[in-house]
Amino acid sequence: MPPATDFAAKLNEQIGNEFAAEHQYLACAIHYDGATLPELARFFYRQALEERGHALMMVQYLLDTGADVELPAVAAARSDFPDAVAPLALALEQEQRVTDQIAALARIAREAGDYTSEQFIQWFIKEQVEEVATMSSLLQVAERSADDLAALEEFVAREHSGAAGEDPTAPRAAGAG
Repeated sequence: MPPATDFAAKLNEQIGNEFAAEHQYLACAIHYDGATLPELARFFYRQALEERGHALMMVQYLLDTGADVELPAVAAARSDFPDAVAPLALALEQEQRVTDQIAALARIAREAGDYTSEQFIQWFIKEQVEEVATMSSLLQVAERSADDLAALEEFVAREHSGAAGEDPTAPRAAGAG
């Protein structure tokens, strides 16, 4: 059964938002790479891949439910940052915005009585809690360590050193097999 029309339209829009987040995180990673902050660069390269994965999960859901997939254009990412704190502040703002977008998707599904789509979007609600918490803590540490970037790099290496293990509850991504 296809998702509610309004939900499918908003999910297509959200796919664009997720790809835009991927681009923004690539710009953050490149900024940190250029500033020789390898731990922050590595963190944001992984975040970019994660956002791409989210978009592809949404694509797969639409494909699985027989809905049309429309890839919207993605605006250019911001790539000029005055310091090491600015990309993290931008990332937190972005995650808060995505949280609102995901909540709106859940609301649309519920109001339409589209319980399958509501169930699908629940995983993303949980994911956004984690994303906002991560960016909030990174920003706090960055603000405290603005004059000691080595301490910030050490924090990222200690607390965010590797890619998280696969979440067995995560929706399947398009192209994942």
